[in-house]
Amino acid sequence: MMKKSGYFRKTGCKAYDADGISHEVIELHIEGVRHAIRCSDLARAIAGRVCVQVEALVHNWGYYLGAVTGLAQISVSGKALNIDLFGTGDFTVSLHALQGILYGRERFAVIVRIPEPSRHERFRKLSSGQQQFGALVS
Repeated sequence: MMKKSGYFRKTGCKAYDADGISHEVIELHIEGVRHAIRCSDLARAIAGRVCVQVEALVHNWGYYLGAVTGLAQISVSGKALNIDLFGTGDFTVSLHALQGILYGRERFAVIVRIPEPSRHERFRKLSSGQQQFGALVS
């Protein structure tokens, strides 16, 4: 079962990157930590199904973009934005709710945690005629 873990919020604020360039961002509050995605990158991800960076959002007399904390991309079905935060887990938000934020119809969109598969679900049972291949990663 999916559990609510945070929310998207568009405040209209601008954040500065490491080069001092101002970007309009959408805030993500996930499990009490503030992150951001650049609006231009998010629009690109929705239109072209590319990965975009999720960055730390720091507030110190203004908003600043910090280190990359994860990646976001549109799901295979095209109905959700999947967010992979490094070391924290996988999250998702409905694309319909997210577009409501982008176009100003809504103020918030709920982010839910994607449950990790249990040990039993990780290894799928093979039906007759299927083979299992292993790979060494070094």
